[in-house]
Amino acid sequence: MNLASPEFWISLVTLTFLEIVLGIDNIIFISIAANRLAKADQKKARNYGLLLAMIFRVLLLFGISFIIKMSEPFTHIELSWLKAGISGQGIILFLGGLFLLYKSTSEIHHKLEANPQDDVVKGKKGKEKLTSVIIQICIINIVFSFDSILTAIGLTQDVVVMMLSVILSIGIMMAFAGAVGKFVNEHPSIQMLGLSFLIMIGFMLIAEGAHQCEVEIFGSHVGSIPKGFLYFAIAFSLFTEFLNIKMRKNERPVQLHGADEQAEKEGLYKDDNLGYD
Repeated sequence: MNLASPEFWISLVTLTFLEIVLGIDNIIFISIAANRLAKADQKKARNYGLLLAMIFRVLLLFGISFIIKMSEPFTHIELSWLKAGISGQGIILFLGGLFLLYKSTSEIHHKLEANPQDDVVKGKKGKEKLTSVIIQICIINIVFSFDSILTAIGLTQDVVVMMLSVILSIGIMMAFAGAVGKFVNEHPSIQMLGLSFLIMIGFMLIAEGAHQCEVEIFGSHVGSIPKGFLYFAIAFSLFTEFLNIKMRKNERPVQLHGADEQAEKEGLYKDDNLGYD
């Protein structure tokens, strides 16, 4: 490690920025999951979730050699219509994608169908609720951390750079997690958009897991989804929604001129202020 080297700082800034971008989906999940807690526990859940993300990623950095070995298949499937080399990396990504799909769809169902009063839980049940949310955050953090470290390994082999970038990115996300969580909670459309993003990311992880396992179905190899396309779609959707939010704040209710007079003439109602007999 050479602190005076421009390559060191370029790698650190680039990887830190990438970690923040890859951590956006993590913040969205944590904010939505914490939203179901009492307000007193929401900040605690967000901080615990991000601290766990940092711990998981640092631990994974110490086991880089083990992670690389997990890419090697430990068993093979040879069928007439299906071929695959099952690896540890592929299984983690595949199961993580399934969990993300399940959790996102269940949260959408909860937002649309459940009683809003059920979100605020107090007393003994509140402690159980906080524990449940933290466990869910732990599970998804393992998946996101694993995917993040795999991306970092592809950019640099310097463990110190990767570790510093993880710590810096988590620190920045913790500083803004409260504001992001408040914004998400105050705008239901952003919550639904975020859950839709998580469904997309879940499909991406499933495809990536199948790609890691070199799955072939009826002779067609399952490819990975380029993350650049995915995150561009997310950024474009968020930008469009921000414009919609701003437009809704500035718009005035539409008034149809002559609507009252027309209703009066048709006998739908009588308004004494119109001056008609």
